[in-house]
Amino acid sequence: MATPTTGANGSQAKNGSTKNFGATFSPGFTVNVNANRTNTGMPFQQGGQAGGQTRAEHLLPAPEFTSPAQVRNYCNSLRAAAVTLSIEVAMGAEILKGVLAAVPDPEGRPFGSRVRAAKVARKMNKAADELRSAAKNAAACYATFQQEFEEEINRVRHRARKPQQPAINWAQQ
Repeated sequence: MATPTTGANGSQAKNGSTKNFGATFSPGFTVNVNANRTNTGMPFQQGGQAGGQTRAEHLLPAPEFTSPAQVRNYCNSLRAAAVTLSIEVAMGAEILKGVLAAVPDPEGRPFGSRVRAAKVARKMNKAADELRSAAKNAAACYATFQQEFEEEINRVRHRARKPQQPAINWAQQ
């Protein structure tokens, strides 16, 4: 009978076979867990403040509209935040629906818990749809701005200097 062999992961083959079908693979990795706590002791996601600003204030730049670039930046930031939030809310609605569907119906109706869960999740799905609409309207806002103020934008645009390309200094070798 052959002696058991030790595999690369430390498992031993059984019954003398050299094949290692029962071997497991578990690479070493480290999990770091950080608790986001502030001076108030409230978690950051539950309304705690970070640096004097709430979490919502970090999603958008300051509403300063002194140039077309700032209007574009604000609209793009709003669109990106609304799209991200709509996806998060839609996922939350599905999770909520699944959790509530597991609660037994008090009257014992078949599929009663699923119907009740769908009614509740429908409102959250509507919120996700409205966030998608907000993203579309933010993109449309900048497009409308460009259309309505095209004359003013073009008046300034032609006066802007074109960037000079660096010249090659042939003397420096």
